[in-house]
Amino acid sequence: MADRRGGLLIEVENEQVTDGSAAKTHNALDKAEPTLPIHWYYDPDQYQRELEGVFYSSWLYLCRAEALAEPKSYQSMSVGNQHLFVVRSESGKLAGYYNVCRHRGAMLINDESGCLTGDSVACPYHRWRYALEDGSLLRVSSFREPDGFDSGDYGLFPVAVREWRGFVFVHLDPAAEWDVDAVFNGEQTLLDNFSIEQHVLGQRWVKTIECNWKTFWDNYSECLHCPGVHPELIKVQPIYKRGLLVEDDHPDWHEHRDNPDPSHRGGLAIGAETWSTDHSAQGYADHSGLSEQDIARGVTYATAYPGMYIAGFADHTRTVRILPLGPERVEMTVEWLVQPAALADPDYKIENIVEFVQQVLLEDGEVCELTQRGMHARPMRRGVLMPEEYEVKAFKDWLLMRLEKTS
Repeated sequence: MADRRGGLLIEVENEQVTDGSAAKTHNALDKAEPTLPIHWYYDPDQYQRELEGVFYSSWLYLCRAEALAEPKSYQSMSVGNQHLFVVRSESGKLAGYYNVCRHRGAMLINDESGCLTGDSVACPYHRWRYALEDGSLLRVSSFREPDGFDSGDYGLFPVAVREWRGFVFVHLDPAAEWDVDAVFNGEQTLLDNFSIEQHVLGQRWVKTIECNWKTFWDNYSECLHCPGVHPELIKVQPIYKRGLLVEDDHPDWHEHRDNPDPSHRGGLAIGAETWSTDHSAQGYADHSGLSEQDIARGVTYATAYPGMYIAGFADHTRTVRILPLGPERVEMTVEWLVQPAALADPDYKIENIVEFVQQVLLEDGEVCELTQRGMHARPMRRGVLMPEEYEVKAFKDWLLMRLEKTS
């Protein structure tokens, strides 16, 4: 099976590729397809519709579990106008709640992360206190409780929390069921051989991009832009220089299927070990447990729309989380997870992998912002998808399906 990036399943049989319907000789759209309506990328009403129908009804990545390792440690997050936090109780349980006091609606926690000093969480406004374990109301600040008031009715509103392979995910619906196949569209199995659980946070970077959240994912889903936008990336992943994600994106891929050149077969450049400024893994490439396909691929993606993707390498793991800040603004949070031995090595230069990807993502951010501004052209109603942009169509179809289910 050909490797892929994004949510469209492509199967290869007898040198032909099928998407479950018509047979094709390569990965491509067989006709011109319209994009989503352009106004969806900046219209406030559409933005609200997508918050309600997508982000408020999806599992979203919060943080690595190590950030919540200590009792009473917490992490908060905002998505749209909804605020939540997750805390580890003294018994070791992870519990998540809406970040709101049941008294008059003040936010309980104003920091992104930290560790509570007491055995409960207190509202900074009127000092109502809540238990960490179950969110129950422990104490009010009034001299007495009035008639008709039952403290059992005023516990914190819960959210769902699930830990998976060292990642903590949250869902605003406390009854949401965790289905990892649905969250990652089955792509998480591509990371089965990677030692993600053993990696620890090495560096974190937060960047605001002036674009709609869909603009980000559209860009992520194709590499037609790579030759003109990413001069260093195409050196380490040569197939990107041809505007391809994988070898069978090209109409004549079968003619070169025995060609070991990475510009045809995909994978890292000859001699490269990872995505870094000098293409080295600084002695920390770990191929034990990886299959030949994992190694040849160079980078392995698992995408969890709408909020994050994981990229697995032989020496490290990278996560990218996207949260909308408005119709035309997103917050991108990038984490580099490395082997503990690398982080403890005084000679290990984590900036080797960090600076390389920062440059790539800054380049992506720039073209996303160019696209976002251009979309406001008054005659522009829809764009058009070219054959290689099949993953962009897959994302479009995913979004339309989600919105239809929640409409």
